[in-house]
Parts: sequence; C-alpha cells; structure tokens
Amino acid sequence: MYSVDKVEMVQVNLRVDEEVKRRAEIACKNMGMNMSTAINIFLVKMGNEQRIPFEVSADPFYSAENMTELKKRADDAKAGRNMHEHELIEED
Repeated sequence: MYSVDKVEMVQVNLRVDEEVKRRAEIACKNMGMNMSTAINIFLVKMGNEQRIPFEVSADPFYSAENMTELKKRADDAKAGRNMHEHELIEED
C-alpha cells in the first residue's frame, strides 16, 4: 500500500481537451479539491488496486455498425431519400 511518509514528488505533464479540463476543474472545486489532488487520488488507487478504478467501456454510439448506419442516413438525407414530414405536436 502507498504511504505518504517522506515521499519525493515528481511532476507529470499531460495534454487534455480544454473542455474536459474545464469540467474536471469545476467538479474538483465542487468536491473541495484541486485537480492535482484528484489525479493523485486516481493514481494512488490505480497503483494500489492494479486496475483502473472504474469501468471503462466503449460507447455503443461509436460502434462500427452504428457509424455505418449514421453515414447511410446522412447520405440519404443529403440526397433527399427516405425523408418524411411529420406534423408538429403542440403542447399547452
């Protein structure tokens, strides 16, 4: 297990999407910590458990099958195929 007694700190540099960073900073602030603390928590937990401490899975939206279907539908829309008008539903 990790111990904080007399540890030498090192700097880690990484690049992330600007929006991802902004949202993470907001989440950290709401939890009363900075991003450095949050990343340290993640790294300590990963090192202790020898795994990523949450489930990682592919978003089914980006599956090859779905992307093929989306491309087909976009192509159909651009060509004016399979387009249907629907009445608008008005709510009070």
